[in-house]
Amino acid sequence: MRLSAVHRLTILASLLLASCVQRDSVHRVVVSIADQAMDVYARNQIIGHYLVSTSKFGIGDSRGTYRTPLGRLEIAKKIGAGAPVGAVFKNRKPTGEVLVPDAPGRDPIVTRILWLKGREGQNADAFGRYIYIHGTPEERNIGKPASFGCIRMRSADIIRLFATIGVGAKVEIVPGPLPETTPAIAAGSSNPVGQ
Repeated sequence: MRLSAVHRLTILASLLLASCVQRDSVHRVVVSIADQAMDVYARNQIIGHYLVSTSKFGIGDSRGTYRTPLGRLEIAKKIGAGAPVGAVFKNRKPTGEVLVPDAPGRDPIVTRILWLKGREGQNADAFGRYIYIHGTPEERNIGKPASFGCIRMRSADIIRLFATIGVGAKVEIVPGPLPETTPAIAAGSSNPVGQ
């Protein structure tokens, strides 16, 4: 089948526009392994603070270790826009199942996925290891290491973060604590700063 010149131009324009999605150069995320917490910045102003859960196996980026990588990364893909709270994902696709927080015996990826890509040698395998920031039904474990390498968040929190940051936003995972400028939050709180 032969495409008309107009149809070829339409396809070319669509491909060009799809590759020109503006990258997020405004937002930055800092995750602390020591604090099991995350700060979110817009132009160096803190706009959010969340408790998270990183790997129960420690830090690193070797394949098969289930560790959380350190260093500078970025948001490579956003998956799950519009999915219901608790929507289960398998292989980055919704299964149709929806779980409530702390559903017994279940530990899938839920609600939203922010797929991370490493920007340094020490985290170069992050994308290929499927390291995400994602929702978890195991919300009772937020604030302590419990993941298999990813950064877990409460569903309500990942929805807020997903709506705030875009592809290209910088992510830094640090072994030490977050800066002292972070406001203290009550245990179990998931409110962003100022809300």
